[in-house]
Amino acid sequence: MRDTPSTPPSPPGVSGGAPVVPMEVAGRGQRLQMQEKLRILEDLNMLYIRQIAISLQDTEMQRKLERELRLRDGACKLLAACSRREQALGAAQSLLLCSARALAYMAELQRRKEAQLLRRAARRPSDTAPGDERLPCRGTVCLSDLRIPLMWKDTEYFRNKGELHRCAVFCLLQLGAEIHDTPMVLVDRTLTDICFEGAFLFSEAGPDFELKVELYSAALAGAAAQGSAPRKLATRLSTSLGRSSGRRVRAAMDGAPGSPPGSGGTAPLLLPAPSVPGPRFHLLAHAVLSLAEVQDGFRTHDLTIASNEESSFWLPLYGSMCCRLVAQPRCMAAPVTSGFLGLQPGAEAPGGTRLFCVLRGTGLLCYRDPEQAEAGTEPALTIAVNKETCIRATEREGRGQPHGVAVTNRYGGEEVTHTLVAESQAEAQRWLEAFWQHFYDMSQWKQCCEELMRMEVPPPRRPPAVLPRQGSLYHEMALPGPAVPPSACEGLLLQDNAVSAEIRALLSSYYSDSY
Repeated sequence: MRDTPSTPPSPPGVSGGAPVVPMEVAGRGQRLQMQEKLRILEDLNMLYIRQIAISLQDTEMQRKLERELRLRDGACKLLAACSRREQALGAAQSLLLCSARALAYMAELQRRKEAQLLRRAARRPSDTAPGDERLPCRGTVCLSDLRIPLMWKDTEYFRNKGELHRCAVFCLLQLGAEIHDTPMVLVDRTLTDICFEGAFLFSEAGPDFELKVELYSAALAGAAAQGSAPRKLATRLSTSLGRSSGRRVRAAMDGAPGSPPGSGGTAPLLLPAPSVPGPRFHLLAHAVLSLAEVQDGFRTHDLTIASNEESSFWLPLYGSMCCRLVAQPRCMAAPVTSGFLGLQPGAEAPGGTRLFCVLRGTGLLCYRDPEQAEAGTEPALTIAVNKETCIRATEREGRGQPHGVAVTNRYGGEEVTHTLVAESQAEAQRWLEAFWQHFYDMSQWKQCCEELMRMEVPPPRRPPAVLPRQGSLYHEMALPGPAVPPSACEGLLLQDNAVSAEIRALLSSYYSDSY
């Protein structure tokens, strides 16, 4: 019997005559397939959201959503094309902001669609009590003076030792579908607090609001490499200018922001985003503020840390943040209702019985005519309106119909009642409904209705400033001149003229050649 010829051995990378795809190529193909599936799902999701907006006939929300999606695409293209660090960081922040706003608008459209369906499936109006349909007024919430303390190790902050760690951080503030972002801040071990200046207003808040504060961070690469140059320069200066001067220069450079504590070492590398190359911001910490945290003053709030020390974007957060959170309900900042009422004889009638009354905040302001109310003059009579105030309807004699409103307050243990007569039954009913709604609003907004809280008006947003180069002695110095007045040089790094004009000239020429 003839032997069956054996199959020749397959060459490396070939099995059974069929080529084997390398693992790297296969992995790239799987990633491309996954990205294609995600794009398809995103397109289907957008189609669904657009159909919701069309069914709700909410063209304004659809316009906002389309705008953020266009900005998001532009930010992706800009991020891929950026060559400078500050431009890439700005584009990455814009990408994160646009994505967050687009998701918030989608969620808002879904919420409105669900509310519409619930209203259609609701019970008959006769089955619902009138009080169940009462809704509290909206208001404006303002967050300002945001501070996040850092907790550096003793060797890092006081002795300036350890690996240089520098990050770019900013905050996203979200209340419902309204989102704001703070300016970007560079953070290293020379800072004890992350400070975000300015005020952020949210104009459509309810008493059940939840203000989300999210802190994002991105590690900056190359800090150690750029920061090692000043130490080399200090060594050269110490040999040419003597030990005492060189020692002062080296000590000053050791304390300068951005200079590493020792030679060698590398900064953490950045991992590119899955689909867009460039820096990527990660959630570092977050907090949720509600009506219970509102207070007319600076207050500390807990901060939930969402990363650990192994992360490249990590910062040693203390676990808390400080800010000023205030709120102004519409019932406190704007008139609830107004109109003419007659003050019954026997009360404190200021020269006449027919007054133009304005219900606003914690008082019923009574003027002689509407012109005085528009001019903002002192009212002729102010009747207190607070949670202790009692309101009841007065009736026409023998008719049992609303005739006016009786407002009763207690002053020093004594009850004082002001009876206000309306011009008609419908007018009296309108005032009663306004008072009931006002008391309901005050009960929902709680401490915000005790007095009108002061609220800062945010200034116009300035264009983002160019991020400074890695810190060095020369970059930290500002010499008096036409652009920098002498008063602006106070509190600088060197105040005792330890570095002479000759050394400054050397530093200037060195950094001009280096950069």
